[in-house]
Amino acid sequence: MTDIIEITAPIEQEGTKAVVRNWLKRIGDYVKEGDALVELETDKVTQEIPAPCDGILSEIAMEDGDDAAPGAILGRMSVESANGVAAQAAAVPLQIQPAQPATASATAYYSPAVRKAAEEYGIDPASLKGSGRDGRVTRADMDHAAETDTSHPSAPISQQAETGQTLPTAATDGKSRIVPHSAMRLSIAKHMAQSLATAPQVTAIFEADFTAIMRHRENHKERMKAQGVNLSYTAYFVAASVAAMKLVPEVNSQWHDDGLEIFADVNIGVGIALGDKGLVAPIIRQAQDLSLEVIAARLQDLTNRARSNALKGEELKGGTFTISNHGVSGSLVASPIIINQPQSAILGIGKLEKRVVVREVDGVDTIQIRPMAYVSLTIDHRSLDGHQTNAWLTEFVRVLQNWPQ
Repeated sequence: MTDIIEITAPIEQEGTKAVVRNWLKRIGDYVKEGDALVELETDKVTQEIPAPCDGILSEIAMEDGDDAAPGAILGRMSVESANGVAAQAAAVPLQIQPAQPATASATAYYSPAVRKAAEEYGIDPASLKGSGRDGRVTRADMDHAAETDTSHPSAPISQQAETGQTLPTAATDGKSRIVPHSAMRLSIAKHMAQSLATAPQVTAIFEADFTAIMRHRENHKERMKAQGVNLSYTAYFVAASVAAMKLVPEVNSQWHDDGLEIFADVNIGVGIALGDKGLVAPIIRQAQDLSLEVIAARLQDLTNRARSNALKGEELKGGTFTISNHGVSGSLVASPIIINQPQSAILGIGKLEKRVVVREVDGVDTIQIRPMAYVSLTIDHRSLDGHQTNAWLTEFVRVLQNWPQ
């Protein structure tokens, strides 16, 4: 007897929306309980959905690009109740009939998202060349077809006159292409626009001399490396931020219409770029209680897992302040670095480079070459004023420049 087990999207998703991104197994594959079956991308993380049991992947219900609501059926597995039958399947592959090519009369082979797009746009998916697995038509294919078909009533308004006549588009040489947005990119766009619409944002910029922390790092990095930890400059930025919060605790806050909520715990998010996918800001919790060494170790762990899509949803929630080390990609100054709402401020660190500076030695001005970087603090001007912003940055720079050896 064969039992059918449903593969479902998590009820509590780590994000506001999930999209099917990649099936890791094919129909007919024998899998064991816990094997990764499919990747779901949310606005926060990409997570692998494991097999709920041992068995055969018998159906894929949602294709690449389909929206997966909490609890949605992603696919189904066949499980033989007789002992040993499933195990034999691993050794003797099933003879699965390939899915029939999608046609106008065979809409059952299209995903729900594709069928919905077909109704919205009036486009027959059978007329399209699918970009999904085994040539299946995806929702992205349907969206692209609607956007590029300027004669179709569902084409974007920017490509049609109100009279129904088509208008010239910006790209008329046929060399442009549309790259569908990921769930993460759409979420970042929405969050950034919402942040700017919500809060009046002002940026103050200071300059910091990294000589002291560079010397300290040089003296201690080998000891830390022996413990398997990379002592990064970002660890110093986190520690110096904690010190500055002690002087100006209002920076570690959230605006409410009836008052300013100032947090006792300094939960610092650190921006980590994920290439073209976007970025995430996992949280170092209660940083005020951590040593530099522990901060460095946690940073390394979070960074490694962020880049391997292994972060947990709770590791991205509850931040009270954020650091963007944008200088690692070459920029000297970025302004404004948009606040990670509902926080009140975000720190930016520019590119570290050698500069000529004037330093007083025994009462005499001297010209020296020092490792310098611009540091900025973008604030929600509802929560903070200029004197608080400058006081915070002054203390942040002072701590870096006077780091004990």
